[in-house]
Amino acid sequence: MSRRVNKTIQVALVEDDAGVRANLASMIDCAPGFQCRGAYPDAMTALKGIPANRPDVVLMDINMPGMLGTECVSRLKNVAPTLPVLMLTVYDDSEQIFKSLMAGATGYLLKRTPKDKLLEAIREIASGGAPMSRQIARRVVQFFQEIKQEPKEITRAPEIKSLTEREEQVLALLSKGHAYKEIADLLNISFETVRTHVRTIYDKLHVHSRTEATLKYLGR
Repeated sequence: MSRRVNKTIQVALVEDDAGVRANLASMIDCAPGFQCRGAYPDAMTALKGIPANRPDVVLMDINMPGMLGTECVSRLKNVAPTLPVLMLTVYDDSEQIFKSLMAGATGYLLKRTPKDKLLEAIREIASGGAPMSRQIARRVVQFFQEIKQEPKEITRAPEIKSLTEREEQVLALLSKGHAYKEIADLLNISFETVRTHVRTIYDKLHVHSRTEATLKYLGR
């Protein structure tokens, strides 16, 4: 069961399909603890409205007229670097996933994701998580392996040595696409302990996302 959220999570939508945009806005407004802060039909409108409205989370489509969602994320990060962006798209190919995450997206889900899972992902990203289905995370790892043939010995970032044994265990599971709750179950620790470890890992590696941490772990 989802825990109660005291603060209403303000969500902004960037989606060019009017029907999808309306459905998402309605779903968010009808869910307890959520409010649609703005719904934008294209990237340029979003770039003008989102910094002023200051939402807690942005849901971003990729294929939009005028400017792709990946470029919009990159520009948003220039003016609001800590704003979490969750890509919500029909694309599940490795290249689009990689481009989105490297542009600064914090999470990546498909539009066919069930409503309850989507709302849970918004809660997770608002509280510092990086929601991504295991299938998507596996594609990210596969893409890293495809763009450069794996060396016989992985040369990981030197910061990896600063991690404790437990932190490295958490990072290894993160890089395989496991969700926080799955990591907690696998390591027999609490969900909050996992979150604390992830924050420490990000601090030690000087990164801000699961993708950046995975890159350093895989020696990219």
